[in-house]
Amino acid sequence: MSVVDYGVLSDVKPMKSALKRVHRASGRNNQGRITMRHQGGGAKKLYRMVDFGQAKLNIPAKVETLEYDPYRSAFIMKVLYRDGERRYHVAPEGIKAGDIVISAADAALKPGNRTALKNIPVGYNVHNIELHPGKGGQIVRSAGSQAQVLAQESGYTHLKMPSGEVRKVLWDNLASIGQASNPDWNLISIGKAGRSRMLGIRPTVRGTAMNPVDHPYGGGEGRQPRGTKRPKTIWGKVTGGHKTRRHKKYSAGLIVSRRLRKSRK
Repeated sequence: MSVVDYGVLSDVKPMKSALKRVHRASGRNNQGRITMRHQGGGAKKLYRMVDFGQAKLNIPAKVETLEYDPYRSAFIMKVLYRDGERRYHVAPEGIKAGDIVISAADAALKPGNRTALKNIPVGYNVHNIELHPGKGGQIVRSAGSQAQVLAQESGYTHLKMPSGEVRKVLWDNLASIGQASNPDWNLISIGKAGRSRMLGIRPTVRGTAMNPVDHPYGGGEGRQPRGTKRPKTIWGKVTGGHKTRRHKKYSAGLIVSRRLRKSRK
């Protein structure tokens, strides 16, 4: 079992005005039916209201604390604006308590500052990127993630996503400089079943251990091969290389190149 080094975080309680209790559906829809399996239980936690837009322009803010957020993999930071307001932002890698951040057109190109994509030179890494003007950051927000600015062309910025996909985003949209914090998060080893339960993850039963009525892989005396040409879900839907993205999705024209296909061993 391994954990992240939390020594960089501030030893403080979360900001009470930004806490919210979120109803946990445990994978069930409004009819009470399970639509996402293996969810439920877990330790109680409070949601932190994070300002993904950072739309307070031209007002410097001082980083007061770096904190853990149970609802996301990246760390968050509490900032105090010069006008006295406090908010939570997604913390970039390398930020420290006492640093000054700002959202502005002429913001310095240092981690934590936020500006329009057209103001960011080619080669810089960004995170918490807007897809629609004024809607706030929607992509590249998880721990250690970053997108690279490849080009500025005809009102669009070409970004190389963490997946390797290259796509165009309106260059008037805002983005934060640098990489999202907690880059070692993907190295965590859960280590034991109880820790998964504390995270709200319930056990997964192998299809080959089920009966024929319950799964396409079920049944047989002893261990059996799969018995079907292609890998399938419990409902018989083909997986393993089967494309699920809609061909007529509105953003299809903004994708310059797809992510590289994973090589099969």
